[in-house]
Amino acid sequence: MPDLPELTLDVLQRAAAGGAAAVRCVTRLQPAGGPGDKVFPPTYATDKAAATRYAFERRRLDGREVDTVLLDSVASQANRMEEALLAAWEAQRLSFPVIAVDFSGEDGLQDLDRITTLHAPHRIADALLRDSLDEQGTRFRDTTAGRAYTDATVRNATAIYLYCPTALVFGVWDSTGPRGGLGNKVQRALVSEIVGIGAVAGVKTASRLDPAGIQAKVDVYHRQDDRDDWTTDPAEALVEKGKPVPFSRKGSEGKGKPSAINHSNVAPTIDVTAGGVTFEYALQTTVLSFPALRRLRFPTDAEGRSFGPERRAGAEEAARAALAALALAAVAEQRDRGYDLRSRSLLVPEHGGPLVFELIPADGGAADRFCLSSPGAARLVEAAAADAARHGLGWQAKPLTLKPAPKLAALIRESRKRAAAGETDEAEVEG
Repeated sequence: MPDLPELTLDVLQRAAAGGAAAVRCVTRLQPAGGPGDKVFPPTYATDKAAATRYAFERRRLDGREVDTVLLDSVASQANRMEEALLAAWEAQRLSFPVIAVDFSGEDGLQDLDRITTLHAPHRIADALLRDSLDEQGTRFRDTTAGRAYTDATVRNATAIYLYCPTALVFGVWDSTGPRGGLGNKVQRALVSEIVGIGAVAGVKTASRLDPAGIQAKVDVYHRQDDRDDWTTDPAEALVEKGKPVPFSRKGSEGKGKPSAINHSNVAPTIDVTAGGVTFEYALQTTVLSFPALRRLRFPTDAEGRSFGPERRAGAEEAARAALAALALAAVAEQRDRGYDLRSRSLLVPEHGGPLVFELIPADGGAADRFCLSSPGAARLVEAAAADAARHGLGWQAKPLTLKPAPKLAALIRESRKRAAAGETDEAEVEG
C-alpha cells in the first residue's frame, strides 16, 4: 500500500461543511488464534425452541448471499469507543467535556468510583445524573448545565455540545427527563459493528468432576434456624406441611440436591445453541455520517448569545468539524485498545499498517483515502476544538462532578443487599 496522507483539519472541515457524505473505515479481522479458531459471539434471550442464541443473518456480500453472525453490535461498539475515549481522557491524551457522578465518598459504594457520561447508558440523559447533586446540593436537572441540556434540541444543540459532545457523536434520547418518552432525540452520527462472514455454528461441551466425590443423590434441606443456609440432617431442617423443605436458590439447578449449593459432579453436556462459531473473516464497518452532523444546529454561542446570520455558519461548521474529529479519535483509540470483545473473542487486524479512512464524496464519486493514528487524531481534536472556541463555541474546560443524591445511594445499597441474598434480576446481558 502506498503511503497515504494523514487526515488534516482543513480536509475534515471542508468535508463536514458539505463536501462529503461520510467517513468510512472497513477493517478485516481474524481470531487471535488464527483463521478457523473458534470465537464466541454475544448471546441473546430466545424461546426454548430456537436453534441458536446467536444473531445469525443472511446478507448480500460481493454478489452472493452469505451466512453472517453478529460479533459486536452497534450499541456495543459505541460503548467500546466511549471506553476508549474515557481512557484517553483520563490519560490526558484528549481533552473534552465529561460529566461524572463521584461515589468515592459514599459508604459501601466506593468501589463504583466515578460513573461518567462515557459509562452511563443514556449518557447525559441518564437517570444516574438526573438523581445526582452538584456541590451546592442542587439536582443536576436544576443546575445551569442540566437546565440547558433539558431545553436543548437538534435545532439548538449548543448546550449538549458544550457539556457532553460525545452525546452528539453516539446519539442520545432524553427519555428520563420531564417529557419522558417525548424527550428530545439526537441520532447517532457514528455507527460501527463487527460481523463474522461465512459463519458456521459450533458446539460447546461442559462437565464438572467434584474433587470431594460428593454424590448427586444426597438430599439437602433449608435449615430451620436460617433459611438461607443448608443441612443434610432432617432433624435440623425447616419443616413445612410435616416434611423437610428441599433446599433451592433462585437461578440454581437441582432443587434439594448438592448441585443446588454448587457441589457434586455435573454430567457432560453438549450446548448446540451457543457453542461458538468459526468464520472466513470478521468485518468491522465504521461510518461517520456528515449529514447527521449537519442536521445539528448551533444558533447561540457558549454564553447563550445569538450568533446572527454573519457568524452562525462559520461557528456551526467549526463545531461539526470538532465533533467529527472526536468521532475519529474514538475509532483510532479503539483500534489501539484492540478487539478483545469478550471471553474467547479476541480479534486482530488481518493486515498490518495504519488505520485507513475513506472520505466518501457527497456526489458518490471516488473516495479519497487517508490514514490517522491516535496521536494524529488527538492533534485533530485539539485543533478543531480550538477553532470552534474561536468562533464562540468553546467546550467547558472544568469537569462537572456530581455526587449521588441520598435516595440514589440508598437504592443502590438496597439493591446490593437483595443481590447478596440471591434476589437477582433475570435480564440477559449481551456479551
